[in-house]
Amino acid sequence: MEDLIVQRPEGLYCPPGDFYIDPWRPVPRAVITHAHADHARYGSGHYLASADAEGVLRTRLGDIHLQVARYGERLQHHGVTLSLHPAGHVLGSAQVRLEHGGRVWVASGDYKVAPDPTCAPFEPVRCDVFISESTFGLPIYRWCPDEEIFADVNAWWARNASHGRASVLCCYSFGKAQRVLSGIDPSIGPVIVHGAVQPLNAAYRAAGVPLPDTRLVTEVADKADLRRCLVVCPPGAAASPWMRRFGDAQTAFASGWMQVRGNRRRGGYDRGFVLSDHADWPGLMSAIEATGAPRVIVTHGSVPVMVRHLRERGLQAEAFETEYGDDVVEADLQLPAGEGA
Repeated sequence: MEDLIVQRPEGLYCPPGDFYIDPWRPVPRAVITHAHADHARYGSGHYLASADAEGVLRTRLGDIHLQVARYGERLQHHGVTLSLHPAGHVLGSAQVRLEHGGRVWVASGDYKVAPDPTCAPFEPVRCDVFISESTFGLPIYRWCPDEEIFADVNAWWARNASHGRASVLCCYSFGKAQRVLSGIDPSIGPVIVHGAVQPLNAAYRAAGVPLPDTRLVTEVADKADLRRCLVVCPPGAAASPWMRRFGDAQTAFASGWMQVRGNRRRGGYDRGFVLSDHADWPGLMSAIEATGAPRVIVTHGSVPVMVRHLRERGLQAEAFETEYGDDVVEADLQLPAGEGA
């Protein structure tokens, strides 16, 4: 019996349904798990995504032919029953459940199991075959609770503000930036965001996600605010002329990669905060176990380690070669008019 999802040069393909999931080449029909640039690419004829993802997906891709579905809503296409379920990764992220011929497959895209007030929580979906990412698929990756991380972020910002220095926190414009904004203490000082972050903030607010007030640097009238503010920007902005406005600022990077000693130093950051929108090792293992799937297909990340470990646990484990990976950030640096100076 043919698999419900197979690899093709264009991406992951469902043969009975004749559609792709997160294709990396333009295709007639694409089901999108979330709006990060390595999973949602422009050029396909028809897109299906979760209703929660509509705002961010249109912000990222512009004018596309988009159909949306509520979480859990069941759709029929060429005999395949398809539904989308929360992945807990970013706003609108979804796992794709496919049912056909008595079999159930779930393609999870990217996911995390830790609580996050900016998106719907991860929902385990029982299935026969589970396709799992492995971005942080090594036992060394184990996240601390968010309240501990944000206590450190706030203390760092407050200390810098007391010395008249801006605090520049680098993170991805979509997902991580909004999660950071939801966890900080805005009473410490003004919050300034890069021009790539602001439209995504607007999409989050339109979806009902509360975020503190944020300003563009061009909207700051009192230059004293630039010496006590928190600046949230994509990583590439930290090395651009845009940074000159903040003078002798302290810089930090928020990422799961900060778990590894040396990554902060190689990036030239003063601080590193271990904050990820992906599952850590215990999260990956618990999510896979909760599906009850006897067969697991591993994608992008620490694939050989995950496959070997899952086989040792008695599961049928294998890998898909994909073009997914750490979020593509080039699009983060496309500035609105007036923000590039």
